[in-house]
Amino acid sequence: MDRSEKHVFVIASCLMLVFMSAVVYSVVGLGIGLPTCNTSVQPFTQGSLVERSPGRYEVQYVARMWAFEPATIEVPAGSTLDIYLTSVDVVHGFEVLGTNLNLMAVPGAVNNMQLTLKEPGEYRIICHEYCGIMHQNMNAVIKVTRS
Repeated sequence: MDRSEKHVFVIASCLMLVFMSAVVYSVVGLGIGLPTCNTSVQPFTQGSLVERSPGRYEVQYVARMWAFEPATIEVPAGSTLDIYLTSVDVVHGFEVLGTNLNLMAVPGAVNNMQLTLKEPGEYRIICHEYCGIMHQNMNAVIKVTRS
């Protein structure tokens, strides 16, 4: 290994450490959760909202051309949502604007992530993965009311 190859190796190793440190900091320091593919939950075909306990809700979202089901849900401020997402046709994106929740809806799989909404208002959900000619109209809303 000549001198220039050693420099490239050292620089690449340092960059990998910086990238890995950034991931650890974002998860531990900033509390940004990573989405998971939940293999213990069977894909579902109907969307639903169920209150599991006071202030704790489970939402099953179904993505299909060109809608999310349920299209609108309403929860009190401070609620924690356990969001489960699947698709019945093609790959869709699922982003809750104004939050760090961003998932992919994959046919035959269930992805999930937890979201706590502290501020009242309307949180729009958009599809960020092109899914066909009406993609731009694919959205839903989470209405957060004063508790």
